[in-house]
Amino acid sequence: MSRLLLCFFFLIFSFAAISQKYKPADAGSKVHFVIKNFGINTGGDLSGLKGDINLVPANVAACNFNVSVDVNTIDTDNNMRDKDLKGKSYFDAEKFSAITMVSTKINKTNKTSAGWYYFTGNLTIHGVTKPIAFPFTATSKGDDYLFVGGFTINRLDFGVGSNSIILSNTVKVSLSVLAKKS
Repeated sequence: MSRLLLCFFFLIFSFAAISQKYKPADAGSKVHFVIKNFGINTGGDLSGLKGDINLVPANVAACNFNVSVDVNTIDTDNNMRDKDLKGKSYFDAEKFSAITMVSTKINKTNKTSAGWYYFTGNLTIHGVTKPIAFPFTATSKGDDYLFVGGFTINRLDFGVGSNSIILSNTVKVSLSVLAKKS
C-alpha cells in the first residue's frame, strides 16, 4: 500500500513538473532595441507580447518558447520615426505585424549559478526567418518567471530598411519578459 501511495505522489509531482505553462505579459516586461542613427544610440521599445512558454527546470529538453511582439506598438519617443519604421521601407507592419521567436532547443549553460539557460531557435522579422542563439536567465517570481537576455542582429539580414551610411546595420535587442503562470 505504501509503495502504491509513493508511486501516486511521484506521478502527481512528475505531472506538475511537466505542465508549467506561462504566458508573456506586457506589464512587467520590456523588449528594447538600440541602433546607431547618425552615430548616436537611438532606442525603442515593442510591446503586445503574446505566446506560450513551457518551462520545466528539471527537464530543460522539455522547455520551449513561442512568443511574439506587435510591430505596430513600436515606440521610439518620436511619432514621425515610429510611423516611418512601421512603413513599407522598414518593418511593413501592415503586412508583417509580428516579430516572433520560436525555440528549437533550450540548454543549460556552463555557468555555475542556477537559472542560466541557452536559447536556440528562429527569429522572424519582416517575413524573414533566421536562426538565433543567446544566453538568458530564468528567475522565479512567485508563481511567475522573469526571463532576461539579449542578442545582436543585422537588420539587413531580415530585409528591414536598406544599406545606409546614416543608420547602422547592427541592432542590439534586450529582453526582460515577465511570464505569468497560465
